[in-house]
Amino acid sequence: MADFFDLLKKRRSIRIFEDRSISTDLVLEIIKDSTWAPSSGNGQPWRFIVVNNREMIQRLSDESKANLLAYLDQNPKSPIRSYEAVLRNEDFNVFYNAPCLVLIAGPEAVRSLYVDCALAAGYFMFSAAARGLGTCWVDLGANIRNPETLKEIGLPEAYRIVAPLIIGYPKVIPEPPVRQAPNILKVLE
Repeated sequence: MADFFDLLKKRRSIRIFEDRSISTDLVLEIIKDSTWAPSSGNGQPWRFIVVNNREMIQRLSDESKANLLAYLDQNPKSPIRSYEAVLRNEDFNVFYNAPCLVLIAGPEAVRSLYVDCALAAGYFMFSAAARGLGTCWVDLGANIRNPETLKEIGLPEAYRIVAPLIIGYPKVIPEPPVRQAPNILKVLE
């Protein structure tokens, strides 16, 4: 198990994975760790969907791409325009051909849903990294809209996908990007 402070500095977003599956039991252990994250009022609104099936991951990627391209057609000035070329590439998988996908979701009505699920996602990523696994939050993969597909993956009505996380054994671990010094607006003592 890695030292916490090493994890803070060494955890990377991984997009290239070994062609190796990951056990569902291991993913469930990591999910259990992630539920130790703080949440507003201790509401713990997060729910998890584990997709440990490459064909389904590909289908979810295809749907996300189609929905994003339709959005771009209607919103030509959107900032996601920078992704258009890659989204039109038939070979591009939004989930980078990862062996496993975990969707962190929750009820749309929860005011703090995004913050709560983001905290759980952070815990998930650190727990995975401590076990030698790689993860990446792939926001492009949150664009699954087909009601039949949502039902098939087990997302209840009035729930929203907040954090699509890919997980697997890293093939390549990129060097850490340069970090800026903290921008502290003011210290009041």
